[in-house]
Amino acid sequence: MKNYLDFEKEIKALEQEVDGLKSPFGSEGISEVDTDKIKNTQIEINQKLEEIYSNLNSWQRTQVARHEDRPKANYYIKKIFSQFTLLSGDRYFGDDKSVIAGFGLVDNRSVLIIGQEKGEDLDSRIERNFGMMRPEGYRKCIRLMKLADRFQIPVITFIDTPGAYPGIGAEQRGQASAIANSIECSMSLSVPNISIIIGEGGSGGAIALASSNKVIMLENSIYSVISPEGCASILWRDPTKSLQAAEAMKLTAKDLLKLKIIDEIISEPLGGAHRDPDVIADDIKHSIIKNLKSFDNFSKEEIYDHRKSKFLQIGRDQGFNKATNISDSGLSYNQPAVTKLKIHLSKNKYVYYGLGLALFASLIAILA
Repeated sequence: MKNYLDFEKEIKALEQEVDGLKSPFGSEGISEVDTDKIKNTQIEINQKLEEIYSNLNSWQRTQVARHEDRPKANYYIKKIFSQFTLLSGDRYFGDDKSVIAGFGLVDNRSVLIIGQEKGEDLDSRIERNFGMMRPEGYRKCIRLMKLADRFQIPVITFIDTPGAYPGIGAEQRGQASAIANSIECSMSLSVPNISIIIGEGGSGGAIALASSNKVIMLENSIYSVISPEGCASILWRDPTKSLQAAEAMKLTAKDLLKLKIIDEIISEPLGGAHRDPDVIADDIKHSIIKNLKSFDNFSKEEIYDHRKSKFLQIGRDQGFNKATNISDSGLSYNQPAVTKLKIHLSKNKYVYYGLGLALFASLIAILA
């Protein structure tokens, strides 16, 4: 049974009409199927999908990202990777079912795969804790990322979570430090890591595994520091203002690409990834292979510097560059020319005031 969003009511009616036309059993018994009408109705459905999905606002994209039928990490892992070997446990407390992790092959190349998994039905969603990871989940990922780094195996992560689990048990077991250590581990890897945001990328629960050389988003996925409802509750004390919050937060793939927070957008089939999961799985696979190949000639240090520079550039006009002084191993900020000029004028304003007055006095003397 298909699930439809609020803005898909017309599409729902048309698809139900097509299902009725495909049935040979009418009110008067067995009848001939009207193939022409089915074809025309299907064309109308495609036109409606094109019209609706080409004009989605930020809140509607959030709804698509959370769609019940949207492919989850487990689906992509099965479709994209071969010889996947599941690994469990953090060696401290237990195993977190909200994250799937293990080694597999893509394009005959060994990779570590980590996927935040929400579950497919009510039972599996409860078992997976709706994709909200606990401290043992992050510690499991840290353990496996360090193992991958030791054997020079690239890391692929699938991000799909509303955020880290905020329960009291998670807090007692060190949720904040687990997230911080996961970010630190991701940033310090000497192997390429690639993150694909396939649905929701929420809060620290997402960034803990998305601190990567390449951050890729599906067209209708979202990536933000908080959910639109949470943002609306804090700013306006009114969760019904989710649309305004979603627009202000710039959480869509297009907005984040403009801000250079992500590196690539993977287009989805007409009507969202859930309408043709096989196509989107193939597109993700091609993107992973392409991005892995782009790091083939990078040394360990270059991979690390690439990731470091990428995150330091966020929010900067020109970003940070390696310091030219050999004794200085840090990064120096490369200021834009306009900013340099403003600073120079500010520092030397009295000199320029004096020169201006002298020039003005000279002009008066000449004219007199």
